[in-house]
Amino acid sequence: MAVSRAYLDYVLEQLAGLGPVRSRRMFGGAGLYCAEVFFAIISDDTLYLRVDDASRGDYTARGMAAFRPYADRPEISMTYFAVPAQVLEDAEALVSWSRRALATTRANAPPGKRGRSRPA
Repeated sequence: MAVSRAYLDYVLEQLAGLGPVRSRRMFGGAGLYCAEVFFAIISDDTLYLRVDDASRGDYTARGMAAFRPYADRPEISMTYFAVPAQVLEDAEALVSWSRRALATTRANAPPGKRGRSRPA
């Protein structure tokens, strides 16, 4: 789950239009947060965004795979899918897809935590 500094910096640069995005190292990868909302994972220099039933088809139609944290347990996946290269390379498109990931995260947050951000 390694993340190179160059890839992380590139992703953060592409997401500049989203607002303040910060990364946090986790388990050899990185989690991405906007307004304290965790919406993306970077693992092995691949960006994964949070999906739901409404957005999953946009990823699967492009042949993108779900994030699988355990190589020895492929049946376990998360609600994060790899971002297509064409989207990653287009900052405006990436910001749009990331806004959907943020909305998905907020919509699926436990009651009382939707749209709430903690002070930095």
